[in-house]
Amino acid sequence: MSSEENIAVVVLAAGGSTRLGRPKQLVEFKGKTLLEHTMQEVVGLGFQTKILVLGSKNEEIQAKIDSNGFKVVINTDWEEGMASSIKLGLEAVIAEEDRLDHVLFLVSDQPFLERANLIKLVQAQLTKKPKATYSKYGDNIGVPAIFNKDAFPLLMELEGDEGAKKLIYAKEFDYGTETFNKGGFDVDTEEDVRQLKKMEA
Repeated sequence: MSSEENIAVVVLAAGGSTRLGRPKQLVEFKGKTLLEHTMQEVVGLGFQTKILVLGSKNEEIQAKIDSNGFKVVINTDWEEGMASSIKLGLEAVIAEEDRLDHVLFLVSDQPFLERANLIKLVQAQLTKKPKATYSKYGDNIGVPAIFNKDAFPLLMELEGDEGAKKLIYAKEFDYGTETFNKGGFDVDTEEDVRQLKKMEA
């Protein structure tokens, strides 16, 4: 995807998968790990700056994936929650890209993510120019989500388990949404893995 706007990508994959008991990043679906699936959907879009944030079991994960053009950064404070990974990822892309206009954040456990979802999200952001555009699934909004540079200071203020969704409650924070069917299915438990395996066909 070519654009005059400078867009960087951050894949957040540092969590400990405590409910699953093993790295959800390495759960396989249709012949590839969930993390590799997410990364491959991003790679085809042509963004120059791509950051992968790992934390828990990072050595095990790196041994089993192809980083595929992503710069890997390790969040040693991953146990503090999602906010630490968001901030680390944002700092990493800013360090790589002088004139950064937008950052697209993804997670590693949305097996039904498609490149088309990301294209729609980015195009809505560039056309309508809100501070952010989130994915919408059912009654929820969340990632993937893209933020313009005006939102960067707010992202840097997040703490603990606060995700970027918190920003929608900030005063005068204008945002849009794009529908992502099946975006609400993520992998947190062994039951989720069993359900996922049934959907491989």
